[in-house]
Amino acid sequence: MRVLQGRQAEALLRILERRGAAGRNEIEPRVRRIISNVRKHGDHALRRYAERWDGLAKGEAFLVSDSEMQRAWDTVPAKFRSAIEQAAGNVRRFCEWQKPTEWRRQVMGGVWVGQIVRPLRSVSCYVPGGRHPLPSTLLMTVIPAQVAGVLQVRIVSPRPAPETLAAAAFLGISEFYRIGGAQAIAALAYGTESITRAEKIVGPGNKYVTAAKRLVSSDCAIDMLAGPTEVVIVADSGEPAFLAADLVAQAEHDPDAIAVFITAVPPLARAVAHEVRRRSFRNPIARESLQRNGAVLLVRSREEALEAANRIAPEHLTIVANSLAPVRNAGSVFLGDYSPQAAGDYAVGPNHVLPTGGAARLRGGLSVLDFVKVISVQELSSRGLRSLAPAITTLAQAEGLRAHAESVRIRCSNA
Repeated sequence: MRVLQGRQAEALLRILERRGAAGRNEIEPRVRRIISNVRKHGDHALRRYAERWDGLAKGEAFLVSDSEMQRAWDTVPAKFRSAIEQAAGNVRRFCEWQKPTEWRRQVMGGVWVGQIVRPLRSVSCYVPGGRHPLPSTLLMTVIPAQVAGVLQVRIVSPRPAPETLAAAAFLGISEFYRIGGAQAIAALAYGTESITRAEKIVGPGNKYVTAAKRLVSSDCAIDMLAGPTEVVIVADSGEPAFLAADLVAQAEHDPDAIAVFITAVPPLARAVAHEVRRRSFRNPIARESLQRNGAVLLVRSREEALEAANRIAPEHLTIVANSLAPVRNAGSVFLGDYSPQAAGDYAVGPNHVLPTGGAARLRGGLSVLDFVKVISVQELSSRGLRSLAPAITTLAQAEGLRAHAESVRIRCSNA
């Protein structure tokens, strides 16, 4: 893992600030063709792609049966079932706390305002099924939708592992389709003979899934465009083994993952770099990722370190500090020596579907808010309207909208 400072550190920061959309154009023409074929030919095209890439057997149904999901739950180890139950409980509790509330208040005499909260009608959750089974992603995408009150929640996942099917059974999912990739996104966005189109698609995926989500986003809502995993750690003290372990843990997700440690303490920089090399030695994916995209940035002060982290706007940010005040841009924050990012990936409660590619400058992670509409409400009495009428009509006339002003005058003259 490289130790960079001065101009070299600044050069890397500038590269990281501009990351995000790089490389997407090279696969978009292919993804566009897949989407077009599924839109035109429905199940026929979807099956052809699923048999080629998703491991779907000839004649096998897209839809996983309830009995297959229940069998998976019954046969996975009891220890796994217990872990799912505990993690799901924490995620659900966090989502309940996070859910927006309805309210109504009087802003002046005769004028009331408020908000109502309504769930989306149908949501589809994409659960990756490639290098590793990800039942945790199923929990993180389905539970917020359930807490929000979404009535129709479906899952798509290629080659679903027993653990993923078991998690679906535990959450009471009735629609689980064994498809993936850009073809699954197309089916969810536009519908086929077998699959009803969704109002929104959520969940991470590979670059083909991400490109497909981007291309369908004008026709179907999406959560975010997920890229490779990212981790930034800022610390001037702490156990080097702990800090290195988090860097290696996130790096093992993907050879394109980004792992950066930022410090103003040279001995700590060297110690963490040494621990990273040692701990990634037998982990080929992490080792490749760290060699390509890993770095230790040695800066002049703690303030400069935190500002560098904000410039990167990482998916995961660990800080060994007592205050969150300097943090502006991060998908999820982990505080202190005993808050490993793996805890957030699985069982603490906050969501692990997080913004990447610098999108943490604009939003946080997936939440209940992604599955509801907050709708404003206004009610005026005749007295309240008369009180506001001068302001309303003056502004309407200034904008040249005479009918707006008249809609107020006619009520006031008849009140």
